[in-house]
Amino acid sequence: MKKKLTIEILVKEAGTFCRKESKYKNSDLFGVTDGKAVGTYIEHKFHDHLSSKYDYNIGSSASGIDLPSENINTDIKVTSFKQPQSSCPFKNARQKIYGLGYNLLVFVYEKTDDIKRKVAKLNFISCSFIKEYRTSDFQITKTLNQMVENDANKDDIISYLNDRNLPADEITMNELADEILINPPPRGYITVSNALQWRLQYQRIVDLSEDVEGIISIINISKS
Repeated sequence: MKKKLTIEILVKEAGTFCRKESKYKNSDLFGVTDGKAVGTYIEHKFHDHLSSKYDYNIGSSASGIDLPSENINTDIKVTSFKQPQSSCPFKNARQKIYGLGYNLLVFVYEKTDDIKRKVAKLNFISCSFIKEYRTSDFQITKTLNQMVENDANKDDIISYLNDRNLPADEITMNELADEILINPPPRGYITVSNALQWRLQYQRIVDLSEDVEGIISIINISKS
């Protein structure tokens, strides 16, 4: 009987997977330049790695995230170090301030091709587990906290959110401003850009050198 997957196990297995794959000479990915194709390949291989040992629910298009179980509630993102970013479904403007509503497991790789041997090598330079409350926008949450500390009022908050082109109507803006004044958001560590979907940028996570509560640095070459 397979063991039930937990976040603690997920984090441990992500590290094991990165170290194993960084040594693997991969003929399937040789010459592949499509980042989405590489990401899908890695994600499927990680699921194979997990499912061989653990019991867990795999997400569907309806759930919107890869690991939807209540005790995991995590989406997997795979991206190149050249431009560490991805997209995710837009639900509401509140996600930009209070987080996406789920955790993120982010794999960042560097791909090189060995032309002579016709194999690719994936070097995982960063892998991080980001808890839900850290998945909001860094600059917006930083500024909002400073504004609250400096006695900003509701109109100040709404004006700032409008200046940042937060995709929300007047009613939502008013509700958010009230909530922010009562419950200032935790500092996020992602850049969340407006688009048809949210555009998530992870450079700050990749460059993170200090320990931050809510962010588990699983692999970080710059710190090793």
